Amino acid sequence: MREGNTENPENTQQVHTMGRRNFLSYLLGFSVFTTLAGVLTPIIAYLIPPPSGSDGGGNRMLVGTTQDIPVGHGEIVSYGSQPVVVTNTPKGVKAFSAICTHLGCIVMYEQDRQIIKCPCHDGLFNAVTGEVISGPPPSPLPPIPVATDGEDIYIGAA
Repeated sequence: MREGNTENPENTQQVHTMGRRNFLSYLLGFSVFTTLAGVLTPIIAYLIPPPSGSDGGGNRMLVGTTQDIPVGHGEIVSYGSQPVVVTNTPKGVKAFSAICTHLGCIVMYEQDRQIIKCPCHDGLFNAVTGEVISGPPPSPLPPIPVATDGEDIYIGAA
C-alpha cells in the first residue's frame, strides 16, 4: 500500500445527479400516468357505482301534512334514495315513483293542470292513478304505499 493514499472504499460516497434527459423522461411518464388516471377514474366510477344507502325498503316515513300538501297540490320527496311524487287529489292522497318509465327522468307535478309531467319528452301522467295520459312513456308510474294519520302523510309500508 502506498503512503498518502487515504482512500477507504467504505467512506466513499457516490453522488447521483439526474441529467436533463432523465428528468424529462420522468416528467413525461408522470404526465402520461396522471392523464390516464384522470380519464379512467370517472369511467371506473360510472361502471362501479358506490354502494347506496337504504332505498326506503318499505319503512314508513312521514313526508308532510295535508297543510303542507293541500288538495290540488303535489310535492317531490325523497324516500331513501328514490324520488317520490306525492299528490293530494280530491280522491285522496296518492304517491308514485317520480322516475319516468320512459327514460328515467324525474317527473314534476303541474298544479295548474293537475297532472304529473316528465320534462324530458313531455310525458303526461294522471295524478290520481299514475296512468299515462300522453307521450312516450310505455307504462304508468309505479304506485308507492301512502297513508294518512290525521293530518300527517306517510309513504311506505306500515
